[in-house]
Amino acid sequence: MTNYSKNLPRADVLSGIQPTGNLHLGNLFGAITNWVDLQKSYKCAFCVVDYHALTTVPDAQELKANTESIVIDLLACGIDPNRSILFVQSDVPEHLELYWIFASLTRYGELARMTQFKEKGGNRETVGLGVLNYPVLQAADILLYGASKVPVGEDQLQHLELTREILRRFNKTHGFLFEEVTALTTKVARILDLKQSSSKMSKSHPEGAVFIDDNEDVIRKKIKKAVTDTGDDQQEMSPSIENLMGLLRACNQDQYNLMLDAYNSQNLRYGDLKVSLGNELCEYLKPIREAKNEWLQKKEEVREILFEGSKKASSIARPRLEIARKLVGLG
Repeated sequence: MTNYSKNLPRADVLSGIQPTGNLHLGNLFGAITNWVDLQKSYKCAFCVVDYHALTTVPDAQELKANTESIVIDLLACGIDPNRSILFVQSDVPEHLELYWIFASLTRYGELARMTQFKEKGGNRETVGLGVLNYPVLQAADILLYGASKVPVGEDQLQHLELTREILRRFNKTHGFLFEEVTALTTKVARILDLKQSSSKMSKSHPEGAVFIDDNEDVIRKKIKKAVTDTGDDQQEMSPSIENLMGLLRACNQDQYNLMLDAYNSQNLRYGDLKVSLGNELCEYLKPIREAKNEWLQKKEEVREILFEGSKKASSIARPRLEIARKLVGLG
């Protein structure tokens, strides 16, 4: 079988983030810090997925503002446009064309079984088609760039498996074009809500989230008010304490080791843990906030970065899409 992917340009790693508002610790430690590390070793493409954001039917001006804001946040956190390709999804129209080719190969039952679709009310007639087809566009996002590695959280592993199924079906039906992809999971896979340890940290519940824009007083107050339930099993660390410890570890390994030793010896005072975590978060986020303020003064440069990023992204995506079109009989 002819390998049509041979010699095509590619990115090693592809990942995306929705423009839904300011970054919080779940975004930062669950994804962005991992991206910053990956760009040191791989050719990475990072995408602001504004088409995906349309599934919530956002206000047009709000979506535009959030897209610009999330790009500035990514730059402030350390995404380097000289090392990585940073672009906005809707600036690269190849995404939607490959999405439709993939949608024609994907079965309704596969999409209806997706856990996230069910969680968003998949059994109701009022649920938008975009919510159902979300994983298909996600597959197009990944496979357009020939990326073999995809940083994902545990909640996205099912979608990545569907991506594998779609690429195998395309290759079998039309010809070998898309390479296999593997998941890259993060050390801090899931950051929990500070007030509700049964839920992920989310922008929709700001009381339980720490945002990178929060000032130091707000950060310390939120950590001080974080729940510290002991859990049902006294032999194991409760989810809320494990969450605080995980955040501390992400900020400062030495402080984490000290608190873990205290916990293991049953000498940990939760007040001390919160003070330590509050201090370390303030120290960790300070340079990010300062960098963000600098980028806010350079919006023309940000637009130029996105313009160049879209050109670089298209130079990888277009050749692969052109072959896909020919293989399915288009053009």
